[in-house]
Parts: sequence; C-alpha cells; structure tokens
Amino acid sequence: MKSILKITEATGNSWDFELAQNAIYSIGRAKENDIVLNDRRVSRHHAQVATENGNFKIIDGYFADGEFKRSVNRVFVNGIPHLDKVLEQGDMITIGESRLVFQTVADDQPETAEMPVQEKTPTGVNFDDQPLGHTQLLISAREIIGKHSNLSIEAEMVSPDEIKELRRKAQILEMLYDMSKSLGTIFDLKGIFEQATDLIFRGTPSDRVVALLADETIDGKILDYSLFPIAIKARDENMEKVSERLTVSRTITQKVMREKIALLSQDAKTDAQFSGSDSIVAQGVRSTICAPLITESNVHGVVYADRLDPFAAFTPDDLELISAVAAQTAMAVETIKAHKRLAREEVARANYSRFMPEYVVKQLLEKPDSFRLGGINQKITVLFADIRGFTSLSEKENPEKIVGLLNKYFTAMSEIIFAYGGTLDKYIGDGIMAIFGAPTASPEDSKNALKTAVAMQRRLKTLNEELSAAGYGHIEIGIGLHTGIATIGYIGSEQRSEYTAIGDTVNLAARLEHSARGGQILISEATAGECEGLATLVQQEPLTVKNRLQPVSLFEVKWN
Repeated sequence: MKSILKITEATGNSWDFELAQNAIYSIGRAKENDIVLNDRRVSRHHAQVATENGNFKIIDGYFADGEFKRSVNRVFVNGIPHLDKVLEQGDMITIGESRLVFQTVADDQPETAEMPVQEKTPTGVNFDDQPLGHTQLLISAREIIGKHSNLSIEAEMVSPDEIKELRRKAQILEMLYDMSKSLGTIFDLKGIFEQATDLIFRGTPSDRVVALLADETIDGKILDYSLFPIAIKARDENMEKVSERLTVSRTITQKVMREKIALLSQDAKTDAQFSGSDSIVAQGVRSTICAPLITESNVHGVVYADRLDPFAAFTPDDLELISAVAAQTAMAVETIKAHKRLAREEVARANYSRFMPEYVVKQLLEKPDSFRLGGINQKITVLFADIRGFTSLSEKENPEKIVGLLNKYFTAMSEIIFAYGGTLDKYIGDGIMAIFGAPTASPEDSKNALKTAVAMQRRLKTLNEELSAAGYGHIEIGIGLHTGIATIGYIGSEQRSEYTAIGDTVNLAARLEHSARGGQILISEATAGECEGLATLVQQEPLTVKNRLQPVSLFEVKWN
C-alpha cells in the first residue's frame, strides 16, 4: 500500500505527492518546503504532514527559531478547521485556495484522477479567517440547485433542509461580498464597525456586539493585550445603555488575541473560560463568541457578541460568520491605520527634511523609538556661521532684497550641511547653527563638521558671483567649531518644542564663531585633535572666555 496526496493548487495546477513512513513533510508557499503551494493565501510555512502510529497526521503550524508556531490562515479538513488530525481515506485538506486529497491505494492499483470526497465535504460556505477575510466556497449553492433542478432528482439528491441551509449560506455569502465592496470606500473606524455589526445582526441571533481595539506602540505593534471599546451596539435599542456597561471577560479576549483563534461558549455558567467573570453571568449572558481582528502583520483587537436568551446558544455556523466578518473588518482597520500612518509620515518627512539629512529622516520614520525624547548627554561637534557686517548691509538695502539674499545664502549653506550628514539646528538672524553627531553619532562627526566649514567658505566664493550678478552686495562669513558633550533632545514647552542642543559646548562654539573674521574658520583644540591631518591648522592666541578659568586653545583652518 502507498499513501499519496492529490494536490490541486489555486492556479489549477495538479500533481500527486507520495508520502513515506517516518518522515515529516513541510507545506507552504516558500520554495524550501517539501510541498510548495503557489497560492498567495498560503503562509510561507503553513503546515506539516507527519507519521503517528503508522498513520499520517496533518498539523497546522511549523517550527521557527526553536518554537512551534501556528499558521495565520489555518488548515481545514473536510471544511472544518483543525490544529491537527489523523488523515483518513478521502480526507480533503484545504489550505488557502489549494486542496490536498489524502488517498491510500495498493501498489499495483492505478491512481484515480478524482476521489469521491463529496460525502466528507459539508455543503455550503466555509469561512476561513484569512488576513483579508477571504471566503471559501466548497460547494456552490446555485451550482447544486441548478444541476438538480428536476424535482425528482432534487428530492433524491438534496433534501429540503439542505436546500434551505444552502440558500441561507448563499445569502450570507452575498452579504459578505457586499461588505467587502463597501469597506473599500470607508475610511473611518466608526463606519467600519457599523457595517460589521449590521452584518452580524443580520446573519446571527446576537443580542449585543462589542468591538474592542488594542493599545499599540508608536510603530504600530501591539504593546500589550489591553483593549478599549470602539463600538457597542445592541439589537434592542432599550438595551443600549445597559450595553455600555457590558463586561467582557479579559481572560477570553487575551486568549483570543494571544492564540489568534475565535472562541464559542455555549453556556457562560458552566464554561471554565469564564471562571472569575461572575459579572458576565450576572448580566444574563447565555452564550458568547469572541473573534480576533487579525491580519498577517498584527492583531488589532476582537469582536465580541453574546446572546441573552437562556434557552438558546450560538452555533458553529455563527462562529464561522462572525470570524469571517472579523477578518474583513481587520483588513479595513489595517488599511485605515496604514493610511493614517503614511499621512503622518509624509508630514513628518516634510518637517524633518528641512533640518536633517535624508538618511536621518529615514531612520526616524522607520525607528521612531531610536529618537529619544527629552534630553540626553551626547558628544557632538557644533558649527556656528555668521555673515560679517550684516547689520550695516541691511540698513542700506530694502527688506525684500535682504530677505532674497538670505534665502539664497541659507539654501546654499544648508545643502552643504546635509551633504556631510549634519543636522540644521536653527537659523539665528543671519547666522546658522548646525550639529554633527545628533541624533545619530559616528566617528567622523568632527571631520564632517570641518569639511562642511571649508566647503561653506569655498561655496561662498561662487555664491558671491551669483549674488553680484543678481544685484546683491558681497558678503563674508566667520565660522566657529567645537567638539564636546552637550544635552540633546526636544526642548521647549508642551505647546511648542524643538530638537536642539544646549550646554557649554554650544556656548564655546558660538564664542569661536564670534571671534572669527570674515573668511576665517576657528576650531577648538578638542575639534583639532579629532581632525589631525585633515587640514592645515595654525595655532592662535588662546581665547579668554567668560566663566572659564583657563583660556581656550584654538586653531585657524587654512582652506584656500
């Protein structure tokens, strides 16, 4: 005897795979799997087939980093989700939109093209909690009814109860399809959950529905499993106020989010999962369903529904429908969050790009937690540059012309600062303050600052030619550099703050710039020590600085 899997991919491609005893086969979309399914709804590593006591078992999940992980999209055997199941003759495994039929045949028996699996396949719709809320139609209601329109044959092949059930599920399928179309046009959470609760009330006997969203970190990952209600709705309007005080079992919601599974409780009084949640029973809750708002990248929260009728409970069909609605809702929630995140990033990029080089902006957007808020002490090199004689120049020219000159000057100098990885701290009148080494530090910060100063003086030569051609006067700048420890961070008030540096390092760099003549670059001994061999340095007379006991050693950089 030999055991095979007759595989049909979502693309229609079919082949047979023979199973050997005492072997473990991996199934998934990635090329390294033993059974590779070309199906976008299949996870990269989705499931396994292993031997147990001479039988073959399908297992939902895979090993990764020493840990066994369940798949996001689940495994169905004969239309029912299973974490693991011993395979029997004719069992049909559904993974995504691909089907694998288990068959045991004699070694000399030819393999049949099709297996008689209809008896094991439930009629109707099977709802898979795919990240995008996809629905699997195992047997189409219309197809069956159309094939057996003759009453005598229909009576023989499909019972009235089955036809009724098929019509009900076909109606649910239509509702899910309508929901998927409408969700694509909704961009607010309230509208999304109105659609979701409406469909749940139409397709199930729920008395109340609550949607709860999870708290998140800055980058969109789940911080913990704490939830807050985003929407509450009751079938009976008189229960609306009562519903606002609805208690939802934290044990249930945490389990649903942690394990990424939907749960059905048919009796809250006896269900061990409600242990310690006496308030649930006190509210008259009889049966509950809790389904995760799950996508491939995250779990955004849960949808909770309950029944208050003491003589009725939810059914597995209700669980499937609510799970499908939750999956589609999760897709829409993720779309909205992504849209808002992109909008925030676009604004942030526009703001940051005015003061920081592009690689720093990219880091801030990708890893915002690396950009620590508040003050930290950090080694930096500070550059100050100022136009000499600007006050007298501005007194002679009209304001519009002065503004035009400054705009041309600041544009040219800022491009140089960014080119060498500096952060533009601020414009101070006709002066510029730039930081090298914040928010990201490197061993080249001091050298990059010195290269920037030299490039700024050289650029000013060509800029003066451009200014002269445009009718502006000749300008000169003095530049000062100092390297040391400064306090870096967002400084200001709750209403307005800016990313800047403060401290003695900044003050000394400003004093050096103040002492520099037009065309001169003055650097401290600390900066000179880190830029040895980079430029010709000429030691100057020590500079006496207020609040310092010893004069400051400084050097002039020869850049011509």
